[in-house]
Amino acid sequence: MLKKGSKLYSILTGSCPKCHEESMYTDGNPYHLGNLFKMHERCSHCNTKYKIEPSFFYGAMYVSYAVGIAFAVAAFVISFLFIGTSLLTTFISIIVTLVVFMPVIIRLSRNIWINLFIKYDPRAIKA
Repeated sequence: MLKKGSKLYSILTGSCPKCHEESMYTDGNPYHLGNLFKMHERCSHCNTKYKIEPSFFYGAMYVSYAVGIAFAVAAFVISFLFIGTSLLTTFISIIVTLVVFMPVIIRLSRNIWINLFIKYDPRAIKA
């Protein structure tokens, strides 16, 4: 299951990759599109800076391609193989899936990207 201290916990919850104590985002709901990219500057528990350098999250675009492909493959498998729809309907379901889950894909990609560079440290909480 998801336990503090695992990369998967930080990736799926959007919590600080170092201490896992608070969300990196000012708004936890990715579907509030005006706040989709708004992040805290630093973690209030361990003082980790989220934007390590200018344009740090540009690398997340590469991750979002892979995450998008995973969502598209899942939509294909469900639509074509499990439900048995036509290829045109399957293509439409893939497009709809990617559009509907776009905010989730963006957040997951950012979470994966930052977790590649910062590891969990349970002693990181500032005194």
